[in-house]
Amino acid sequence: MRHPGSLLRELDLDKTRFLALVALAADLKRAKEAGVERKSLTDKNIALVFEKTSTRTRCAFEVAAHDQGAHVTYLDPAGTHMGRDESVPDTAKVLGRMFDGIEFRGFAQETVEQLADNAGVPVWNGLTDSWHPTQMLADVLTMTEHHPGPVERISVCFVGDGHNNVARSLLITGALLGMDVRIAAPRELRPPADVVATARELAKTSGARVLVTEDAEQGVDGVDFVYTDVWVSMGDSPEQWDVRVPLLTPYRVTEALMKATGKPDTKFLHCLPAIHDRTTVIGEHLHERYGLDGAEVTDEVFSSPRSIVFDQAENRLHTIKAVLVTGLAS
Repeated sequence: MRHPGSLLRELDLDKTRFLALVALAADLKRAKEAGVERKSLTDKNIALVFEKTSTRTRCAFEVAAHDQGAHVTYLDPAGTHMGRDESVPDTAKVLGRMFDGIEFRGFAQETVEQLADNAGVPVWNGLTDSWHPTQMLADVLTMTEHHPGPVERISVCFVGDGHNNVARSLLITGALLGMDVRIAAPRELRPPADVVATARELAKTSGARVLVTEDAEQGVDGVDFVYTDVWVSMGDSPEQWDVRVPLLTPYRVTEALMKATGKPDTKFLHCLPAIHDRTTVIGEHLHERYGLDGAEVTDEVFSSPRSIVFDQAENRLHTIKAVLVTGLAS
């Protein structure tokens, strides 16, 4: 049976619990900034199991745990037998006897579900190909910090690959919380039909406004936040760039698209890492092959005062800390 402190997808939370985690994260953030944080996880042990490497997720979990007095063990993609020499359930049973909680970041949602079903301790999804719940908590904290009204008045549009984990999670989160949430994506990369149907069902109760459109300018019209993500995710074939570049270039977040919101104070969000110039290996490759300077977002937007992506990145720490504190107290 799954531990009640687990978090595997956004739908594990109702609106009240979701916003309670965001509120706790805001309190923990203020306490850290003031130097008055109290440790509530002293001598707890947490395993970080990574099939997919990460900067923000690993650092946020490690710093959050250390700030609260817990110890972490990082298991990199080659650091366990899981899935290769040992089944996921067997690995879960071993880790569950040694650790108080387990974070997993990887590919299949089924893997994190099997860990939760067999570990007997809280399991937290740091990202799978299907869902990214810890990112959503950070995103909502960031949006509430930059929006003066209640969460129900926030409007946000994800532009780009609407089929990926961040777009799916944002659609469900917005619908759960009663937001105005939109996805602007080509037909080939729309969110899965069952995810859209779930979002529309949630909206009947929450009062959310849900829009899925192929028209990027319609999607961003009047929104408070424009959100995008990389066009090809970790683990996808590099050949996907040949498909995605022509398909997604019309959904690139440019100065013109930001102006199409009709609001000078619209903010830009990105879960990072972002391809916004030619200073990385992949950025230079995309310039040489496709003539792009950046990909999903231009540097003009990414580096502008409207970009709050580093607030968003920092908030991974505070919201993950809230997840750990709540999960290990359950």
